[in-house]
Amino acid sequence: MKHARSLQQKKFRDQHGQFLVQGPKVVGEALCARLEIVELLATDSMAEFMGLHDHRSVPAHELARIGTLESGNEVIAIVRKPEASPVLDLGADELVLALDGISDPGNLGTVIRVAAWFGIQRVWCSAGSVEVYNPKCVQASMGALFHVRTDHLDLPQTLHQQQEHGAAVYLASMEGRSVFAARLERKAILVLGSESHGLSEAVMAVPHQLISIPGGGAESLNVAMAASALCMEFTRQRSA
Repeated sequence: MKHARSLQQKKFRDQHGQFLVQGPKVVGEALCARLEIVELLATDSMAEFMGLHDHRSVPAHELARIGTLESGNEVIAIVRKPEASPVLDLGADELVLALDGISDPGNLGTVIRVAAWFGIQRVWCSAGSVEVYNPKCVQASMGALFHVRTDHLDLPQTLHQQQEHGAAVYLASMEGRSVFAARLERKAILVLGSESHGLSEAVMAVPHQLISIPGGGAESLNVAMAASALCMEFTRQRSA
């Protein structure tokens, strides 16, 4: 129980190479994704409801001390992080989402969920972005994290490398050309910055095309909403 509680903190997630998955929906997705489950903790009633067999029976009040959710802590999995692997070049028709300096774990999780919806298999995060195994991120992804490869890397360097191999780079910016007037190519990388700081100078220095979402009724869209709108247009042009 002490080990499970420690995984609420990043330093222990890094130390043990493990993270928490909480609630019946997201734990169910982890089980379906065939991740390595180190330990499965559940109340007897939830284990019966989910049809679990290989689990440790834990009282609800103990699980509430381990979990970070307001509700849904009746089942918690300790999951081993996937092994790191080299960043491969983009496929001929691939679209990758890249995030520059995202600090909100809920936004990151929602962007990963957006990526899964549009069939995007990879999300790249700049080195300074929030950790993907933060419990709020895991929960916000609603299981999409287990199906979308998410890597933290040197984003400007990776963008340069992929351009050399023929990938187009699109940066989302309010100063950009309307995405509806742009001809969107693939293979491509769509880069979005944080709501508070925008895109970094290092990313802006990479040769790119600026695209925007027409509107202006509010100060700005959050990064997940912007990702959804832009991915919709990439998908529309692909099928047109």
